[in-house]
Amino acid sequence: MFETAITEAVFRLRREGTHWLSTGWNGGHWNSPVAYNISVPEDWGRTDLGAYVADRRQRAGFERDGPALLTGVDLDHLRGARYGPVEAYATVGLSNPAALPIDPTDGGTEQPDHDRPDAGTVNLLVGTVRALETAPLANMLAVAVEAKATVLSVETGFPGTTTDAIVVGCDPDGEPAEYTGSLQEVGAATRACVRDALLASLRSRYPDDGFPATVEDARHGVATTFTSEVFRIG
Repeated sequence: MFETAITEAVFRLRREGTHWLSTGWNGGHWNSPVAYNISVPEDWGRTDLGAYVADRRQRAGFERDGPALLTGVDLDHLRGARYGPVEAYATVGLSNPAALPIDPTDGGTEQPDHDRPDAGTVNLLVGTVRALETAPLANMLAVAVEAKATVLSVETGFPGTTTDAIVVGCDPDGEPAEYTGSLQEVGAATRACVRDALLASLRSRYPDDGFPATVEDARHGVATTFTSEVFRIG
């Protein structure tokens, strides 16, 4: 499986030969043995992210570059889950929830300006020892996002935060898996691992359900209350 290490508030997930797909700031496709989740200090506001991440890696003794996520959550609240060929690692911070009302009340069509600092985030690193082509790897990411949104919606009322990010990885030399949907081995395991790691991190970070009940209760956050133009084709 994957090797894990935490040093100097940097979490490293490692497996030689891994191919990653990331939605993080340095995202996209990566061929690297490592991926990271890095805890940043409160009121952190750096913008030179490449230099910052490289410095944090080197201070932690992690020389290899790879996709990296940043979070305001202390890594004491990092939790992992494993099932079959998949494992997932999660940190959950809800200081900046992103609500999606199904029946918006203001009826507006313009997006408001929400240029505010965000300290929370929900970060996921998910890896499988199966070999996946480009499409099933992308679908694995979609399955992880779906599971994340479902768990958070049920537990908190929010599908996520304004800064959520996910990294998924596979072993190109592993046993091939053609599909990663919910009915298949990798997809089903991804759903279970994301659910269980998220719930464990959420309950560690907010043991008394101390997360914001509404966007207004949060330090930062957004609710998408404007409406789009809906039209029929043909």
